Amino acid sequence: MKTINRFRKKYGKHLLHLWCEEFFGWLFRSLPGVFGLTVRGVFYRVLFKKMESFPLIYSGVYFSHSYGISVGKNFSINTGAHLDGRGGMSIGRNVMVGPYVVIVSSEHQHQQIDVPMAELDHRYDPVNIRDDVWVGAHAVINCGVEIGRGAVIGAGAVVVTDIPEYTIVGGVPAKVIGHRKEKF
Repeated sequence: MKTINRFRKKYGKHLLHLWCEEFFGWLFRSLPGVFGLTVRGVFYRVLFKKMESFPLIYSGVYFSHSYGISVGKNFSINTGAHLDGRGGMSIGRNVMVGPYVVIVSSEHQHQQIDVPMAELDHRYDPVNIRDDVWVGAHAVINCGVEIGRGAVIGAGAVVVTDIPEYTIVGGVPAKVIGHRKEKF
């Protein structure tokens, strides 16, 4: 009961939003084809903090705390991705998010060792993804990270620090493996 009361106190003003997100998201998440893309685009346009144009949200995408997510024009997100906007998330224009990507803007606190971690609150730190970014399949972007304009996040990368403009990163943790401005 203590956990439920803490949740209600923390997210009380967002409870209706969270309920709609869970219930209708569950209904719309698996709708196929153009019909599903259209329904999800309209639904999340209402729930997101800001949406500049009609997005491409493929089936199986899961958003939580979408009241904290802002997206620019030409946003597309592929199957199975999960975005948690509780700490704030700003995604620029022409951003592509690959399948099964996880982007979070909060994490569990773990510094206090005299209190069980299950009883600690989240630490919020916004994620900022600039324009013209491609996030490859199965990548993870942790809270507090800024991805520079034109960057490419390689498949399976775990991003824990800021990424400079036009760089290509990969690995765990993500490291620079190339630059888009170099001639090949």
